[in-house]
Amino acid sequence: MACNGYSRPMTKWEYATVPLLVHATKQILDTWGEDGWELVQVVPGPNAEQLVAYLKREKQA
Repeated sequence: MACNGYSRPMTKWEYATVPLLVHATKQILDTWGEDGWELVQVVPGPNAEQLVAYLKREKQA
């Protein structure tokens, strides 16, 4: 990749982990999404009734 003398500042992110209840997943994700959080991944939680969401958003200067 050639350098043309211009550089963009690197994007900085902040992250959150959020417990999700299977009966309220959409509501929880919608609430976080309204605050600018983007869903990265959902993984199983500590029990069968729970999932854990990993979210990110651009860090404000």
